[in-house]
Amino acid sequence: MELIFATHNQNKVKEVAKMLPSYLSMKSLTDISFHDEIEETGTTFEENAQLKAQTIFEKTGKNIFADDSGLVIEALDGAPGVYSHRYAGTGLDKDNIAKALKELEGKTNRNAYFISIFCLILNEKEYFFEGRVYGTISTEVLGDNGFGYDPIFIPNGFSKSFAQMSAEEKNAISHRGKAVQELNIFLTNLTKV
Repeated sequence: MELIFATHNQNKVKEVAKMLPSYLSMKSLTDISFHDEIEETGTTFEENAQLKAQTIFEKTGKNIFADDSGLVIEALDGAPGVYSHRYAGTGLDKDNIAKALKELEGKTNRNAYFISIFCLILNEKEYFFEGRVYGTISTEVLGDNGFGYDPIFIPNGFSKSFAQMSAEEKNAISHRGKAVQELNIFLTNLTKV
């Protein structure tokens, strides 16, 4: 089975590819030479994931999945949320991290969670899968693995950030890992029918 993953983000492509079952062949937007900008105009993670999936499905007619994910920080009223990638306005991870840390200065509540919503369009039907991981925001950058906000997110039950973990460790507990597990279970059950 072939699925298109509606992203150009090579970090996400690598991460998800490691978690999909071997019978699935995945192609990114780069692989199918789709270079148009998909504006994420939704106000929720679900809307943005659906928007990306529908846009590519309408162009290709092929089975596809898209994700929208982000960091939700309690003390910042849920920010950066759906604007996680564009939070500092530059699209650069280091700037987004710096802004989040600056806005948390002096705040004692550092609770946060990462969320990932997948929208799968398979045989013209839509399905949604969600993964969340709860944790806290560190006071400084920790580690240099991963991407996005990984260097400042410490998952509950751990003393190190996502950026201090191996890819395997992170994928086993991450928001995207959990969403991919749900997707895998769904696809595996389909193939058994």
